[in-house]
Amino acid sequence: MENFRGYLLPAVSLLFATSVLFILILSSSDYFSSFSMISFNSTASNFEFKSSVPTADLLRTVSVSDHEIQAVRFTGSNNVLKRESSARVLSKNEQLKQGLARARASIRKAASTRNVTSIIKNGVDFVPSAAIYRNPGAFYQSYVEMEKRFKVYVYREGELPITHYGPCKDIYTIEGRFMSEIEHGAKRFRTSDPHRAHVYYLPFSVAWMVKYLYKPLTYDLTPLKQFVADYVKVVSSKYPFWNRTCGADHFMLACHDWGPHVSKGNSHLYNNSIRVLCNANTSEGFNPQKDVTLPEIHLYGGYVSPKLLSPPPFNAPRPYLAFFAGGLHGTIRSILLQHWKGHDKDLIVFEYLPKDQDYYSFMLKSKFCLCPSGYEVASPRIVESIYAQCVPVILSQNYVLPFSDVLRWEAFSIQVDVSEIPRLKEVLMAVPEEKYKRLKENLKAVRRHFELNHPAKRFDVFHMILHSIWLRRLNMRLG
Repeated sequence: MENFRGYLLPAVSLLFATSVLFILILSSSDYFSSFSMISFNSTASNFEFKSSVPTADLLRTVSVSDHEIQAVRFTGSNNVLKRESSARVLSKNEQLKQGLARARASIRKAASTRNVTSIIKNGVDFVPSAAIYRNPGAFYQSYVEMEKRFKVYVYREGELPITHYGPCKDIYTIEGRFMSEIEHGAKRFRTSDPHRAHVYYLPFSVAWMVKYLYKPLTYDLTPLKQFVADYVKVVSSKYPFWNRTCGADHFMLACHDWGPHVSKGNSHLYNNSIRVLCNANTSEGFNPQKDVTLPEIHLYGGYVSPKLLSPPPFNAPRPYLAFFAGGLHGTIRSILLQHWKGHDKDLIVFEYLPKDQDYYSFMLKSKFCLCPSGYEVASPRIVESIYAQCVPVILSQNYVLPFSDVLRWEAFSIQVDVSEIPRLKEVLMAVPEEKYKRLKENLKAVRRHFELNHPAKRFDVFHMILHSIWLRRLNMRLG
């Protein structure tokens, strides 16, 4: 009996130690099947971990309520991966996975930090305001991790003008400006080694497809879809990257209204890839779990109006309650014009602005700027309102607002249901003066995230678009 106990105790101890070691390995791996997810939608006081059921090879999770992204959740281990033996040489793919795991752990830690300034190490050029961010610490640390790690590979295939080139002025400005910056300016983020890339950019311009491939008045998008299908076929035949993820770590970017429809040229592009779109309409297939809203910025002649570069002082009088001028495009504008066109001296609504009147002067003299959707959900008036420090009034349905995974739009805009348009003046006049001042102050703080600079500057619109793509990549677990 004594001999049996002598054998039993070491055996039990060994079994216990092995079990503990197995649990530790699972908890530190980036490949385990049940793991915690991080919410961006909280301050440090109620930041929480939530466990999930076992997942598929590809996982993206975004909590959505009332068509607005409420949180972005990160997948992966709670702990930074254990240091590998110095004798082991990691593959590039393993290095990428470990880097992403460390980034997630760093963001989780920052998300629970009450004092945001304590995590800012590289100067004090920007301290995120608690008012306009869902979680200032998490956002700042995520941005820093992006600057430290994120790499984009731009496919070289394709010829001008439809690939590697896009419009850099007027209504589709953002499409060409992003392409130009990522190809020629953003050396920090671009890599020439596709094996070191986190995401892969398909550098075609839908706006230029419409210009060069579309036959006017036919409404036949087949040539555009065929171009997309052919492009994907070329890169998927030449490289292994598309096929290994079915395009999930690839992205396209388009500001033209037809961007979502053109992406149907390849089913994996439509269903799996990150589509960065101005036309971010959830009723037309936009999926905020994987897709990114692209802000629509209309630069006449390629430049911001001097009037918007230097808006009036904060306390300058704004005699008009609200302003809108625009054509009869879509049902929402029809309702707005029907009830308010020329009906009120405080709520100024034009279908077409008289030639002797200046559009931006009205914005700069108005407390609120009405931003109704047209035929499609996006409107350049939203960004123009931010520039003019005129509180945007969002009149839209099924529109996912730009950067709403990190920004609290309710802190610097008013969202009014379409059914409330008949009583719009009553709704706006009911906004307390103190709240209006806070909205306006927050507009000034959020402006830098919508500014288009050449070259790009930290935290500007180029980097915010890139950050949105980075978040989707962090939310992705590839087998």
